Amino acid sequence: MSGPSRRQVIGLGIGAAATAWLRPAAAIGAETESQGESHGMSAFGDLKYPADFHHFDYVNVDAPKGGLFSTIPSSRAFNQSFQTFNSLNAFILKGDGAKGMEMTFTSLMARAGDEPDAMYGLAARSVRISADGLTYHFKMRPEARFHDGQKLTARDAAFSLTILKAKGHPLITQQMRDMVSAEAPDDATLVVTFAAKRGRDVPPFVAGLPIFSKVYYTAHPFDESTLDVPLGSGPYKVGRFEPNRFIEFDRVKDWWGADLPVCRGSYNFDTVRFDFYRDRDVAFEGFSGRSYLYREEFTSRIWNTRYDFPALTEGRVKREQLPDETPSGAQGWFINTRRDKFKDPRVREALDCAFDFEWTNKTIMYGAYVRTVSPFQNSDLMASGPPSPEELVLLEPFRGKVPDEVFGMPFVPPVSDGSGQDRKLLRRAVQLLNDAGFPIKDGKRMTPQGELFRVEFLLDEPAFQAHHMPYIKNLGTLGIEATLRLVDPVQARARRDDFDFDMVIERFGFSTVPGDSLRPFFSSQAAGTKGSNNLAGIADPAVDSLMEQVIAADTRAKLVFAARALDRVIRAGRYWVPQWYSNLHRLAYWDVFGHPPHLPKYLGVMAPDIWWSTQAGAASSGQAK
Repeated sequence: MSGPSRRQVIGLGIGAAATAWLRPAAAIGAETESQGESHGMSAFGDLKYPADFHHFDYVNVDAPKGGLFSTIPSSRAFNQSFQTFNSLNAFILKGDGAKGMEMTFTSLMARAGDEPDAMYGLAARSVRISADGLTYHFKMRPEARFHDGQKLTARDAAFSLTILKAKGHPLITQQMRDMVSAEAPDDATLVVTFAAKRGRDVPPFVAGLPIFSKVYYTAHPFDESTLDVPLGSGPYKVGRFEPNRFIEFDRVKDWWGADLPVCRGSYNFDTVRFDFYRDRDVAFEGFSGRSYLYREEFTSRIWNTRYDFPALTEGRVKREQLPDETPSGAQGWFINTRRDKFKDPRVREALDCAFDFEWTNKTIMYGAYVRTVSPFQNSDLMASGPPSPEELVLLEPFRGKVPDEVFGMPFVPPVSDGSGQDRKLLRRAVQLLNDAGFPIKDGKRMTPQGELFRVEFLLDEPAFQAHHMPYIKNLGTLGIEATLRLVDPVQARARRDDFDFDMVIERFGFSTVPGDSLRPFFSSQAAGTKGSNNLAGIADPAVDSLMEQVIAADTRAKLVFAARALDRVIRAGRYWVPQWYSNLHRLAYWDVFGHPPHLPKYLGVMAPDIWWSTQAGAASSGQAK
């Protein structure tokens, strides 16, 4: 059995992986010469595709239309859940938004999967950027329409960006903080103004956000959880659904954007369906029984022991392992440092020493994983070896304010002897706890305040209990009273949003050019923002300052050095007990699909976006049976 892996990814938002950078000037509104109008935007370099490109290289423009794609959620964004949904508003804090709602809206620009950060025109046909990089003029496509036929204009885009900044999910509002205004002088022109020193990824984040109908939300409150189907403008619209069980999206046959260069070869299925299960084993039974057709496998036990059912041995189900070249990011148990008992980093390191990854990987996960050590895992942003001279320049101002290890080799979790109870590591944990003032009394570990040292793990999926129990046993050996609290997904979301937990599993990742997207995870401001992704409560001036260095970097080299310096400080803080990652996508699907032979490097398998049905006349609604 594996841990959450890619199933626990926190989506950074539609288009959030795309980032852009243009040199900032001293003041907003300075009279500067604008760049020419462009069909796209990117960060450190030219666009791969010219203005007259026909389609992305990795798609099959001759892919047939039709058929059903059905799956279970393997990623989430904002208020979405893997196991359930009770709202069709997926862009606010309230409720559990339905997976797939992003497909019903269009955005100003769309991401290219074979470039690290490039975006090209979707609802906007072009963009003109001021020389100071603070004012973006988007020209809207006159053919853009909402599903009811009304024209999609710059006024709708300005309304959408303004209301998302004011009332959107905290992850959206935090990343939009440097968007000063969005205005529409006419139906065809959207002017977006940004603050000086804004992050390089703020403009593309904005360009990838959904565009709502201003008319629709004049009559409907935006910030309420609801099962009313909103008016969309994307390639799909909401079809049949049953809250907490399934939702279907029907392809808009006469969609206005179908023949745009960024859309050719995409959105091929007549129906895309998401099914929701509370238990992974039950979900697998659903797949083997053909209740849904596509599955990315995140449980190594199932991958190694249960893919022997008749449909697979008969060739009716395919299995593929495809390389995952995207940054893996951080996965682990995040420790809530807002609580007094976890404020001492020696206590947090003791918790790390008690987890035997080597035993867990060998015994529970079939040796399928590699230890995670960094928030920038599987990328060149991860620190290694002693700091380079460029990193030291950034780190020196914090000497004496951060642990000395920051100026040496970066912290990596200890390697155990694989026995499950490594005595050397457990002795190290005991020493750390004693040094931190957590003594043993009558066989129980006490806090400095004389209270019993308790640790509760918050969990919303029973499949992960096997990973917790040996860890809890080791903590008990240290005198710590550790327990596992299994709650339903709605309660788990509420407790996470309120930071009402001791330790909780999460996984998140960043693009190869992170910027403002770092703030919701690591900034002092996010530590106190309800619903943010700063689960550990990191509030460190050194982290805040180094994040600003990453955000302000005007070359790729500067970005890399700043990210590595930031990585060293975060890892020295012992804010999480690192778990594991895999550099493979493990896919299983019924033999009714095709996909391009070369999938894009930066957006993964892109199912269902660029896949297609191989069965003419395949069912386009209802169950797959």
